[in-house]
Amino acid sequence: MLADLAPLIAATTQWLTRAYPAGGGALDGALAEAQARQAVTVAAWLRYPTPIDAALVGVAGSGGSARLDWLTGADEDPTPDEYAWRTWVDEVVASWAACLLADPALASTAVAALTDTSHTAGSPVAFRRLLTPDDLDRRAAALLRHPDLLAPVAALHHAGLLATLEPGQSLTA
Repeated sequence: MLADLAPLIAATTQWLTRAYPAGGGALDGALAEAQARQAVTVAAWLRYPTPIDAALVGVAGSGGSARLDWLTGADEDPTPDEYAWRTWVDEVVASWAACLLADPALASTAVAALTDTSHTAGSPVAFRRLLTPDDLDRRAAALLRHPDLLAPVAALHHAGLLATLEPGQSLTA
């Protein structure tokens, strides 16, 4: 199942790490990317909870990064190479991931909601860098986790994330 969402997760992670880059060297970049990937993975699994949902987004496409680029001030025309991966960015997943990165309590609730879903069946899944970042993680992702900087992106679909996480919502159906 993860393979079905892999292009969406990779592109949305790349968009987040470019929009909110790490401040230091290669280690900071890798730590920030790991945190972004974990947040995007949780968001994608919540957004596309079943194999059918994942297959449908694979066929229909995820929408691209145009509105996100405009919102963050990066609305210049991308080169053809840049344009290709940006078509796989999912605006809702990016917004939900921004919510999770900015709000540790919401991130914990989101990860807990994934328990016993098809995404987590079979092997334990840990999201340590998302849920309990250490000092190195926090330093590396200072921009990526800054609530004020993330606010425009997080606000886009925050209500939808909260609705998805309401008690009684089923992610397994």
